[in-house]
Amino acid sequence: MEQSETTNRRKLAAILSADAAGYSRMMGENDQETVRALNACRDIFRRAIARYSGRVVDTAGDNVLAEFARVVEAVRCAVEVQQEIQARNADLPDARRMQFRIGLNLGDLIEQSDGSIYGDGVNVAARVQALAEPGGVCISGTVHDHIESKLPFAYAFQGEHAVKNITKPVRVYRVRTEKREGKPPAKAAAAHKWLWPALAGVVLLGTIAGVGLWRYGNFAAVSADDPILAMPKGPSLAVLPFANLSGDPSQDYFSDGLTEQLITALARYRGLYVIARNSTFQYKGQSVDVWKLGRELGARYVLEGSVRRSGKTLRVMAQLLDARSGAHL
Repeated sequence: MEQSETTNRRKLAAILSADAAGYSRMMGENDQETVRALNACRDIFRRAIARYSGRVVDTAGDNVLAEFARVVEAVRCAVEVQQEIQARNADLPDARRMQFRIGLNLGDLIEQSDGSIYGDGVNVAARVQALAEPGGVCISGTVHDHIESKLPFAYAFQGEHAVKNITKPVRVYRVRTEKREGKPPAKAAAAHKWLWPALAGVVLLGTIAGVGLWRYGNFAAVSADDPILAMPKGPSLAVLPFANLSGDPSQDYFSDGLTEQLITALARYRGLYVIARNSTFQYKGQSVDVWKLGRELGARYVLEGSVRRSGKTLRVMAQLLDARSGAHL
């Protein structure tokens, strides 16, 4: 007998999904100690979730599933849990330290009368959690968009990920718990001292591209019969995801970040129509026909490029193309 829809409630909520890393190994080595450690960590989760007005939905196996009405509280809770578990582990040998991966998503879900929750919002949280490091917190793009300026944390873009049973790729960010206004540790500053000049260069590249489009396109009126330019009133531009040529997939987050910086910089030009990132990122990793792409996206110009990092050297290559002729501008 099918359950009546009146017993289900659809709502928007922040979902926290957590999973213990290395749980099977720990159980195989010492099951009693592992169960005690798991229960101690669950208590940390329960107390923190209650403090931030959340609700524990399930604690099956080594998992924790919770929901929050406010996404800011969900992220604060996740960070605090990881800090408390880290403090608990400080005096334990490495082999006995229980660590959790935590993923957060903001999405639509269905709540049944027994309190259980289902839906893509829950599934995405579980997939994002699987991408986190042990002891770390990862959030989906929807969470990031809501909290970016509301919490004193930094966020490292981890790229877009195709996740199981989810149609669209999911943007994933790693939460860095150091405060944004604080001075970064000396090692981190040294390791990333090349980053800011690179970003400055890319934003400058965006400025040059904008000025170039002003010259080439001159924001002239276009014929409504031209299917490429029918929608925007001024020059339209598609910024394709920059290719990562470093040979290291973990550097994808950087090349994706540069692409987002360019889109943001160019979108500030009034009269310049910049295609949204969600439309252009579907071409990531593909060899595209510029003329065909221009037709599909309604783009008059295409900006594409690559990023190659080797040791302390970073090379960013970019080219501005005319989508109608394929010519380099």
